[in-house]
Amino acid sequence: MAEVYIGIGSNLGDREGYIRKSLGLMNDFGISVIRVSSIIETEPYGYTDQPPFLNCLAHVETFYSPLHLLNALQLIEKTLGRKRSIRWGPRTIDLDILLYNSVVIDTPRLKIPHPDMVNRYFVLKPLSEIAPDLVHPVLGKTMTELLNGIKT
Repeated sequence: MAEVYIGIGSNLGDREGYIRKSLGLMNDFGISVIRVSSIIETEPYGYTDQPPFLNCLAHVETFYSPLHLLNALQLIEKTLGRKRSIRWGPRTIDLDILLYNSVVIDTPRLKIPHPDMVNRYFVLKPLSEIAPDLVHPVLGKTMTELLNGIKT
């Protein structure tokens, strides 16, 4: 069984409702939600001409391989009305695999650890809340150390 950390964000419609529904669907899909961070509101990242996001993080366990997990998460996004039109654009739900055990994957379709997680307060803040001593498999720093080094 793999231990995985998934970033969750929403900035359209019932943002908190979409987050809650995504967590329920993860459990329905065989992705066992172990712990969820607090939900924080943050300004958009990348493409800034859009509403603020609600973000949180889920610690999950699954028997899915990384690629099968990605497929399941994208199906959950589609089920909840996610449309992909603008990179980093508005969305009902966004589910990102941040860490999968200590695995490092670098393919065109999937990169683990998530390549930009160390620059994102909305990832590191909730990750530091639920797994402060978790070590980044490439950088060798804890989530708290990475959070303390970020510019907000």
